[in-house]
Amino acid sequence: MTIQPSSTALLLIEFQNEFTSEGGALHGAVSAVMNETKMLANAVRVVDAARRAGAAVMHVPITFAEGYGEIGAHPYGILKGVVDGKAFVKGSWGAAIVDQLKPASGDIVIEGKRGLDAFASTNVDFILRSKGIKTVAIGGFLTNCCVESTMRTAYEHGFEVITLTDCVAATSMEEHKNAIQYDFPMFSKPMRSAEFLAQLGVG
Repeated sequence: MTIQPSSTALLLIEFQNEFTSEGGALHGAVSAVMNETKMLANAVRVVDAARRAGAAVMHVPITFAEGYGEIGAHPYGILKGVVDGKAFVKGSWGAAIVDQLKPASGDIVIEGKRGLDAFASTNVDFILRSKGIKTVAIGGFLTNCCVESTMRTAYEHGFEVITLTDCVAATSMEEHKNAIQYDFPMFSKPMRSAEFLAQLGVG
């Protein structure tokens, strides 16, 4: 299998300080998995190589206005955790994309992500199709939440979906491994970043 860089996009989901960095509201929840998988260093390497190859690099952060009016009065589940942790407030350090993955010239930053699925409240589908993208490679947070939700929709929309198994992290290794073993193969082609880069011609 060979992946054509010109029709490939790398979707980087929520590589923001709240998750990635010491002091981030949710960093403590994911730091153990991040450290074990080295997902941030792997993602940096993939992004650099993908840019050189000519693939599209698309950052998909999540942000909310102060007060979280976009969520509603009675959030539950993962979004309740975001509100309770006062996380991802637009313009804050926590909501900023981590320095190691700051968008470069030519990268695309997707606006409007307010929930789990990157397609649901953004124009990511329009941008992918307008650029002639056929293959979508996904990395980021959380393995079993936003990454998985986005993977499922990308699959349903007819894209060739690759999940970068060493560029994702969850709140526990059990959840992380479970998603990769049981869910990812149903809706994507799971592969490690080195394999993806080799197929992209830059390994």
